Amino acid sequence: MDPEERPDNREDIREFLATRRARLTPADVGLPPGSRRRVPGLRREEVAVLAGVSIEWYTRLEKGHITGVSEEVLDAVARALQLSEAEHAYLFDLARAARPAKRAPRRRKPVEVPERLRWMLDSVLGSAAIVANGRLDLLAANDLGRALYSPVYTGEPGPPNIARFQFLDPAAEAYYTDWDAAADVTAAQLRTEAGRNPNDKELRDLIGELSTLSPEFRTRWATHNVRLHFAGAKEFNHPDVGRMDLAYHSMDVSDQRDRTLVTTFYTAEPGTASADRLQLLASWAATHSRLTKEETP
Repeated sequence: MDPEERPDNREDIREFLATRRARLTPADVGLPPGSRRRVPGLRREEVAVLAGVSIEWYTRLEKGHITGVSEEVLDAVARALQLSEAEHAYLFDLARAARPAKRAPRRRKPVEVPERLRWMLDSVLGSAAIVANGRLDLLAANDLGRALYSPVYTGEPGPPNIARFQFLDPAAEAYYTDWDAAADVTAAQLRTEAGRNPNDKELRDLIGELSTLSPEFRTRWATHNVRLHFAGAKEFNHPDVGRMDLAYHSMDVSDQRDRTLVTTFYTAEPGTASADRLQLLASWAATHSRLTKEETP
């Protein structure tokens, strides 16, 4: 890709800053309500005052002109808009992506899962473990991880994709006990990755596909919400064993700044019905794996 052909992210910058400003009220930042407002949220001049910059300068920034802006100023804007940790990182990713490229980006090879990581996955017993890239392609899993995500493994060419399943497969509505919440997280993860890696053509193609085919995705994409996904709880309604409430922990195991390779482990609280169902799924997965190996010539 020629440096001049880098994706223009000014619209993303404009919409991100405008949506963050619109969600705040004067009371949120300790300002008087003032006269009647024609639009929700803070005015640009109010954000400029809070950030300690001129209204002209902030207006230019909110129009997408972020190139050359110092980290100190971006930090000030982030504080004024009360950005979360994920939103703060996203703003800095947008600024980094907007800088003129000194050279054309190298064509990147697909992210591969190191063999040692596959060994680690296979050594995990009692917990489901998966590895996904920033586009939410499932690249590797232990037997229980593959069993947990069995509805996502459709047999289509290429790695299964969690986002495509979430928004385009009707089975997702039954698989996630709270589909809306899960969809919010998925769209926010893709938005975060788009800020981090704007030159990822496969990611842009995926976003274009989902935007074209899924009104639910388009609505969520327009919110510009972002998310860092490290730990929490998820509820699954697995077609074979039923509902499970699982805790998860994720870690980025990529050794490159412009790559994302995340390993996630799922487990259940001991002594619960979810733990019993996860153990049942593990038994089924182990049996299925053994039979598959016996059938393989």
